[in-house]
Amino acid sequence: MRILFIGDIVGKPGREAVKRFLNPLQLEHKIDVTIANGENAAAGKGLTKEIADELYNNGIQFLTMGNHVWDNKDIMNFIDRESRIVRPANYPVGAPGQGHGFLRAMGKKIGILNLSGRVFLPSLDDPFSGAIRWINQMKQETPIIIVDFHAEATSEKVALGWFLDGKVSAVIGTHTHIQTADARLLHQGTAYITDVGMTGPRDSVLGVKKEIIINRFLTQLPAKFELANGPIQMNAVVLDIDEDTGKTRQIEAIQRFADT
Repeated sequence: MRILFIGDIVGKPGREAVKRFLNPLQLEHKIDVTIANGENAAAGKGLTKEIADELYNNGIQFLTMGNHVWDNKDIMNFIDRESRIVRPANYPVGAPGQGHGFLRAMGKKIGILNLSGRVFLPSLDDPFSGAIRWINQMKQETPIIIVDFHAEATSEKVALGWFLDGKVSAVIGTHTHIQTADARLLHQGTAYITDVGMTGPRDSVLGVKKEIIINRFLTQLPAKFELANGPIQMNAVVLDIDEDTGKTRQIEAIQRFADT
């Protein structure tokens, strides 16, 4: 089984990159399932029903979220009814939506678990001990489990990767929008990358106009963020997974670029 996981989709430029690159990538790598982080897909902040449907129509089967999950209030109108979206499972009990979910491909069930880090991010429930509880539940239904760990600190991401080695098929880092050069298989068959990267405007600072962010660093004054224009990119990883054991055979980092 081959799974494509797409890095954080940022606004309209990110959605344009999905339209431009996704179908050729799926054909080239013989992809069976496509998952993407969609927490920035609506103008860089949150997700709407209309945009979620657009991403599904363009070939994405499942969306994960992160700390911006509640930034667009429209999500409150549909997240409880949408089985193809997960938000971090370590939000407090009673939060809308679900923290893990399943989809089917090749006659097999695939589990997706979303977690949020706690270093330099809001202090949610412990993602480490929580992960074990949720994974044990999910293992009753499938050996194939993909974890999106939406976290800031590389140390926290690496630690969770080693902690879950052999327990899940992959630990995919999101949130920092820069693809890291450490895609690898851990010792017990879990694929790992600290950050899968960003799908959106290439000539930017994490998707935002570079001039705004540079000026903010120079002046230390608040500024309204605006998404950058110009060249677009897609960052992703391809996972080759043994569908019977759930262990990953190969992980490959993907980058695609284009002028608009």
